[in-house]
Amino acid sequence: MSGFEQDYIKEAFDTNWIAPIGKNIDYFEQEISQFVGTSGAVALSSGTAAIHLALKLLNVGRGDLVFCSSLTFVASANPILYQGAEPVFIDSEPITWNLSPQALEQAFHYFEKEGKLPKAVIVVNLYGQSADMSKILDICNHYNVPVIEDAAESLGATYKGKASGTFGKYGIYSFNGNKIITTSGGGMLVSEDLEALERVRYWATQARDPARYYQHSRIGFNYRLSNVLAGIGRGQLRVINERVNARRNVFDIYNNELSSLDGIEFMSEAAFGRSSRWLTALTINPKKTSVKAEQVLDALESENIEGRPVWKPLHLQPLFKKNLYFPHSPEGSVSDQLFQSGICLPSGSNLTVEEISRVVDCIKEVFHEC
Repeated sequence: MSGFEQDYIKEAFDTNWIAPIGKNIDYFEQEISQFVGTSGAVALSSGTAAIHLALKLLNVGRGDLVFCSSLTFVASANPILYQGAEPVFIDSEPITWNLSPQALEQAFHYFEKEGKLPKAVIVVNLYGQSADMSKILDICNHYNVPVIEDAAESLGATYKGKASGTFGKYGIYSFNGNKIITTSGGGMLVSEDLEALERVRYWATQARDPARYYQHSRIGFNYRLSNVLAGIGRGQLRVINERVNARRNVFDIYNNELSSLDGIEFMSEAAFGRSSRWLTALTINPKKTSVKAEQVLDALESENIEGRPVWKPLHLQPLFKKNLYFPHSPEGSVSDQLFQSGICLPSGSNLTVEEISRVVDCIKEVFHEC
């Protein structure tokens, strides 16, 4: 916590606005939209809810196709299933680890021949870095297919000087407890389409009609953020730039200390943008060392240090075993390789130099023993 949150929480309690309505929500939406440079924003209960309502705005329904990054958390794709649609998974490219324009184009060519184009494309910005949105948008605009930009992990990052999450028809952010700023649980949908955002507000509050009594003409959802949690978000947003700088500093220390070890290759920062370095991620190249990613994770765990593999690609998940997948190239799947060799290190904004040194020393010991 930043220390600013208590002021906004106290205001919510003092004015007795606890439920999903109040000044904190209104101001949080304004402050996020100002920070990222969009016309508007809607505060919701989660990033997942934001993706769900973005798909609903695009009239995605039963039998429709939605292209989606494969190397991501399941929350990026679950809302496709909520709408009864069919996800088609797209591989990563090796530089940014994000959605491959090459694989995306292959998927479009395939389904164009099948006579059925997707209703939307969900592009995920992984571990704090933007995908190559210009190339992706060129492809999607050619086929007149809208983009939902899942920037759950990349608030504070930029692409060509513009905020991550603001390139698609709709952008989403997450304020889950593990994100760079948090409301403990929450999300935001941003867009230039203010009329669409008003529809989202309506749907997110159980689609209650403007009547004295409770009347409902549409299916609604209980997706609005509470006024108390929005207050936490406002306090967090005041330190977003400090958080990004802290995460980037954590990465720099790891990079300086570990990049000289044979086989360790950190997730690179693309020339087109600035990553928030939400998580510091690396791969261990099996052609350069006998050390395996599992060995490093086991060694960290033995020291009570939490490390994790990179996301297990969605096309490898049992839930999606019947869905189509388009790899980056005929030579192989980039996301499969990243899953096999990738590790996410402790990356919190409040990590001390001593704590980072514990992680570094543990990893160096594994490499020196092999």
